[in-house]
Amino acid sequence: MPLSMQKKQAVIDEVAQLLADSKLTVVAKYQGTTVRQMQDLRRGAKDSDTVVKVIKNRLVIQALNASDLYKDTDKSALNSQLLYAFNNADEVAPAKALADFAKVNPTIEFVGAYTEEGAFIGADEVKALAALPSKNQLIAGLINTLNSPVQGVMSGLGGNLHGLLQGLEAKAAK
Repeated sequence: MPLSMQKKQAVIDEVAQLLADSKLTVVAKYQGTTVRQMQDLRRGAKDSDTVVKVIKNRLVIQALNASDLYKDTDKSALNSQLLYAFNNADEVAPAKALADFAKVNPTIEFVGAYTEEGAFIGADEVKALAALPSKNQLIAGLINTLNSPVQGVMSGLGGNLHGLLQGLEAKAAK
C-alpha cells in the first residue's frame, strides 16, 4: 500500500532529523537478507545506540536535498535495496555494527556513508572505520595507559615498605 503525501513528508522529516543528528550514517545493501536477520541486525545495533532503517531511496534523497549540509553531496550510490544506519553518539558504531553483522550474514554489503560534515565516503573507507576500536575500547586503553605508571609506583612503594617492615620486625624480634 503506497504512503500518503503526509506520511511521506513525515518520513522525509524523520530522515532529515536522523541525518542532522547522526555523526555517521552508513549505507549498505541488504538484498537477500531475511526478515529475521534484519530483526537480529536491528537488535544488535541497538546495543550501540545505532538505529537501522530501511527507507525508500527516493525519500532519503529528498531528505538529503532538503538539508543545506547534504544537498550538494553525491547521491548516485543510492540505488537498489539499501538500509541506513544512524548513530548520534559515536562515529564508528554504525559501521562496526554492520560489519560485525556482515561477518555472520554476508548479504550485507557497504555502499558508503554520510559524515556529519556533509561528505559522502566510499565503502572502503567505511570498512576501515569499522576495523577501528570502539570509543569505549579506546577510552579503556587510554585509562589503562595512564594508570600503569601509577600502578608501578604503588607496587614499588609497597615492596619497599614491605621490606622495611620485615627489617623492623626482625630487629624487634632480637
